[in-house]
Amino acid sequence: MKTSNLLIFLLLPFFCLAQASFKLKGKIASETTSLEWADISILNSEGKIIDGTTTKQDGTFEINLKKDFYKIGVSLLGFEEYEKEISIEKDTDLGTIILKENTTNLVEVVVQSKKKTIEQKTDRLVYNLENNVANVGGDALSAINTAPGVVVKNNTITILGKGTSRVMIDGRMIELAGEELNNFLKSISASDIKNIEIISNPPAKYEAEGTGGLINIIMKKGVRDSWKNTTTASYDQNKYGIFTLRDNFFYNKKKFRFSASVNAKTGYLNATDDLKMYFPDGLSHMSSITKVKTENLSGKIALDYDFSERTTVGFQFMNDRNNPDFKSDISINNYNAQNQLDNITLNKSNTDRGSGNQTYNAHLITNLDDLKRKLSFDVDYFNYDSKFDRSFIANNYTPDMIFTDVNQAGRNISNQDIDNWSFKADMEHPLQAINLSYGAKMSFTNSISDVLYYNTISGTPELDPNQSNRFKYTENNQAIYVNADKKLNEKWNFQMGLRLENTRTNGFSETMNQTTENNYLKLFPTVYASYKKNENNSFTLNYGKRINRPRFDLLNPFRIYISSNSYSEGNPFLKPSFSDNFEFAHSYKEILRTSVFVNSVTNGYGVLFSANPETNTQIVTRENYFKNLSYGVGESYSATFADWWQSENSLYFLGAKTEFIKDINANPSNSLQIDFSTNNTFVLGKTTKLQIDFSYTTPFKSGLYELGYASSFDIGFKQDLFNKTMQIAFLANDIFNTSYLKDFTSVVNGVKQVYSQTESNRFVRLSVVYNFGNKKIKVEERAFGNQEEKKRTGN
Repeated sequence: MKTSNLLIFLLLPFFCLAQASFKLKGKIASETTSLEWADISILNSEGKIIDGTTTKQDGTFEINLKKDFYKIGVSLLGFEEYEKEISIEKDTDLGTIILKENTTNLVEVVVQSKKKTIEQKTDRLVYNLENNVANVGGDALSAINTAPGVVVKNNTITILGKGTSRVMIDGRMIELAGEELNNFLKSISASDIKNIEIISNPPAKYEAEGTGGLINIIMKKGVRDSWKNTTTASYDQNKYGIFTLRDNFFYNKKKFRFSASVNAKTGYLNATDDLKMYFPDGLSHMSSITKVKTENLSGKIALDYDFSERTTVGFQFMNDRNNPDFKSDISINNYNAQNQLDNITLNKSNTDRGSGNQTYNAHLITNLDDLKRKLSFDVDYFNYDSKFDRSFIANNYTPDMIFTDVNQAGRNISNQDIDNWSFKADMEHPLQAINLSYGAKMSFTNSISDVLYYNTISGTPELDPNQSNRFKYTENNQAIYVNADKKLNEKWNFQMGLRLENTRTNGFSETMNQTTENNYLKLFPTVYASYKKNENNSFTLNYGKRINRPRFDLLNPFRIYISSNSYSEGNPFLKPSFSDNFEFAHSYKEILRTSVFVNSVTNGYGVLFSANPETNTQIVTRENYFKNLSYGVGESYSATFADWWQSENSLYFLGAKTEFIKDINANPSNSLQIDFSTNNTFVLGKTTKLQIDFSYTTPFKSGLYELGYASSFDIGFKQDLFNKTMQIAFLANDIFNTSYLKDFTSVVNGVKQVYSQTESNRFVRLSVVYNFGNKKIKVEERAFGNQEEKKRTGN
């Protein structure tokens, strides 16, 4: 009954009557002449571009808008950007708007106009990464790590105080997580990214998946009526070296837009692991050194075509291939109760790994009328495949390194294949009273994973059926949503949304002959309110409900042995967790931002590094074992200390209260966490910049785990050459090698485990970037009345 009522509510706007529209016109000029080709953008109360055009030869423009409050933006290469809030109640003439040249001469320094590094919108924070020198020659993952309030650690992307975040590209969800997601993001050039949106409490339009909100990467699409090529070559030196070559091409003329990119990377990383397990009868100390091959080839093609001024169709294809082979030397020292070395196990392994994914998207966008009703359709297909082939032999030795016997020898082969189809329709339907949007999405996922284990102690591989398995998993999601926003006046703006999601899952383990099914229907509300007290002070309040579904591999019940006394197993009975997120924020002059947030998680699940003290065995499991209330206060400050010194700073105070809802023979513990970061850009000349960044996180306790401190000190330098067609950049990352995961501690079943890991966080990078192309392709003068299409296809 509830579903039927919601469907009626969603369909009702189709029958609403049309509203009157009014004409907005004006003229754009410099201090001496009229300006042609200036971009005119119309933004709604959310800060979202809803319409636009370009100026004619005499600098004039006209746009039809319905009655409401808007912000008009004007931009043109070589001039400062212009913004002004307007109210449309009748035909409006803005007169002549004078743009100023964007270069101001200072004492031996030239400061050029540029976008703010951080922009606060109603429901998101926009990070313009082009201002950070450290991103030159980098990738999408490192760019996300420089975003305010976002931390990348131990293969996890987290919004501080929120939890693990999902990642989108141009509003489309990436169906990867953990190490696979990070590897994919490393294949995307930071120079190919326009900006990054941090959506801590996503509106109803987006999937409700992810307790930590969403990171939306907006890619560059190229300036209208131009073509451009950017080639980047970089070399990273850690213990080993990594060479990267990237090329991005954009072509945009009249109705046709095309972009292509290719990225290649080769080299090696050095990784170390250290694990101490304190069993009642003695310490077991494992340490490993791994040489990881970094080999990646990826590419992207995007096409868009305007069938008319109202309708655009497009296609995108992305392909990414990785081959991260690695060789590990593992040493396990076992001590007795008197802390005397009892025996040593040396494990040598070689692993052949490979993964690839392909993403296809076809989309259609059409403006239905002059009242800005817009309908869009997306069809997406995603495929991910991986292979893992590991051969190893573990030998036992006495403390004097005398060989005793073979502990274990084997070969592990595992393969995984994931297919996902999704179909989405979105409607933007402005009404006289409110701006309404609604839509629906269907998603179908199939995953198959195989695990084969061969015992090779005898020298002849023998298949062990007890350690081999095939796991099939399907997940189908259907969702509908409705979202409405209303600007009451110049000060107040409200937005509300509802998203209904239905999920059906089925997991089947062939070896265990075990089937597990889950079905659930949930409603996810979102509420936003913003108040602009005056030009200097604005306030926002938001609430949203989210869901965190277990990854496919976590549901596989099969037990995989890491070593003779260590194994990992999934849990087919894992249930999704839910979170309620509240946030109140204040912005002062858009330079000082304060946020207070509370996040309540129910039925939380996670990894348990437990142990059996009777057999000295480590057990890695997954359980729904906790509920958590986290809270915090965050301050961010954008400062211009001098004409040559700009600084972005953040300070977070985080706390939590955790309660275990399952008996895991452990006690929860929480403490205050403080996170500080400062990013400083120094203009040394009109073509030279210096970047100095520092971050620090205090040691803290969170539920089952305790973590050591982490910090990073980075220095970057960029030199522009040949009228900015070439850039040379240098980066020294994590100079003191202190950003790695350290002292990750838990106590379960009376066994204390302490884990640390490094992965070549300290390195130096030299990058060379070369840009060429033309700024304008000669075309006949035309009117371009679809700025939302421009948002898809332009900077």
